Amino acid sequence: MTTETRPEAPAPGSGAAPIVAAHELTRIFGEGEAEVHALEDVTVDFPRGRFTAIMGPSGSGKSTLMHCLAGLDQPTRGSVVLDGTELAGLDDRALTELRREKVGFIFQSFNLLPVLTARENIELPLSIAGRSPEGDWVERVIDTVGIRDRLTHRPSELSGGQQQRVAVARALASQPAVVFADEPTGNLDSKSGHDVLDLLRRSVDEFGQTIVMVTHDANAASVADRLLLLQDGHVVHDGEAGSAGEVFELLKGLGA
Repeated sequence: MTTETRPEAPAPGSGAAPIVAAHELTRIFGEGEAEVHALEDVTVDFPRGRFTAIMGPSGSGKSTLMHCLAGLDQPTRGSVVLDGTELAGLDDRALTELRREKVGFIFQSFNLLPVLTARENIELPLSIAGRSPEGDWVERVIDTVGIRDRLTHRPSELSGGQQQRVAVARALASQPAVVFADEPTGNLDSKSGHDVLDLLRRSVDEFGQTIVMVTHDANAASVADRLLLLQDGHVVHDGEAGSAGEVFELLKGLGA
């Protein structure tokens, strides 16, 4: 996969307007002796149109951070602002509407509805929101992910790689402010995983999409512009992603 045309990523803290930002984010699970600080005073932001990978050892807080950023979990303390909206001030209904309008999700397990065709799954977020596709946007997305010849097929008739392509298209269909990807290549073979990462990279470079991806795979992280490493609920590295080898060496330093 070529990356020569990748835009230069802004340095952390460069002042580029973030699409999502966390300030002094703390998430505590349990009480007393069972209390666990999954996140502790994490302050980080994510500029528009950039691809960020989040990595760290098991239990480092990376999934908890993504869930708080996406409004799927509430922090114990601190704040999250997503596309200008403070999440802490929203009730469940308003949070659901914000996620519907502003957020796309890609999961390791695809999360496609088995009774719907590929096209119906792709257009589902728009249908739920009562919106019609804007212009030829959905058709462009379908052609970009390369599943036009499988649109009438249901998930059970698709390979894992094809299902994840549908999931990528679904995440992009509503033109969200940010896409959160949770181990998007975790259930795929190496070629399918490479293809999905290439699609995510292209969505940033060609569509200006913002992507925040949690992964354990150094090769996947190397496709991103930026790498965040978490350990024990703290950000311990924030910089350019670099090569897979460089990412692996950073992880070795954490004992991951």
